[in-house]
Amino acid sequence: MAKASQPTVVGRGLGGELRELREARGLPQRRVAIRLGWQPSKLSRIENGIQGVSAADVASLLVIYGVTGDGRKRLLGMAERSAEVGWWEAIGGLSEESRTLIRLEAEATDIVNWQPILVPGLLQTADYAQAVMVGCGVPADEAQGRVAARLGRQAILTRPAPPMLHVLLDEMVLRRPLGGPRVMARQLRHLMEAADRPTVTLRVVPVAVGGHTGLDGSFAFFDFPRNRSVVFLDHKLTGLFLEEAPQVAHFRREADRLAEVALSPVDSVELVARYATEHEQE
Repeated sequence: MAKASQPTVVGRGLGGELRELREARGLPQRRVAIRLGWQPSKLSRIENGIQGVSAADVASLLVIYGVTGDGRKRLLGMAERSAEVGWWEAIGGLSEESRTLIRLEAEATDIVNWQPILVPGLLQTADYAQAVMVGCGVPADEAQGRVAARLGRQAILTRPAPPMLHVLLDEMVLRRPLGGPRVMARQLRHLMEAADRPTVTLRVVPVAVGGHTGLDGSFAFFDFPRNRSVVFLDHKLTGLFLEEAPQVAHFRREADRLAEVALSPVDSVELVARYATEHEQE
């Protein structure tokens, strides 16, 4: 099996921006580290995204790099959010692909997710997520950690500056009663509540469309303030991250084609409500 491609997270997010600032000023890592009383390896790990960085350390670096004003405020804000989202490191059983996905979600400003089979993880309820684990045959000792991680990821949707989340679902997702009718009804009500947020858009591709471009699998792509976009393709055994511009452009076109045949956000929520009622009556 081919090894999953990891995105250049080493060049993304806060660590990547700090590296760019240092290089723009022509400062070697060793010189900066000595000024701060650090081992050079510490700065290397921070810039490569291997080690987290506190707001205090970022402030020290910004003094050396001469960054002030709004730029300083923005980078310190990123450092504070980094401390908040490091929770996943304590959860065992997560693959490297899952940890990378969580980091990307935490830094993204826009997320587009197409799902032909399941409700996306960012909008799953605990009971639905558990039913997914059971249905996929995940061992019980691993399922609890995975469900916890899935719910933890959702914190990005309620933070002060959440990403814009655009969800495209196939109608079959609404019909499949994972966990039974009651669990599914609650999941669909949860979808409706999420869609009521100004930063979440939900659109459903109706079964009546017949064949469409999304039948060959799910995908998600992430946009960032400064770094290039990333596409994530999920699979039972691995995950693939794509960063090349033609690859990202391809999946943007795929999302646009799906949006062309999808119901409007209002009609989509009405359809979700109809299925929620049907599951409640079973």
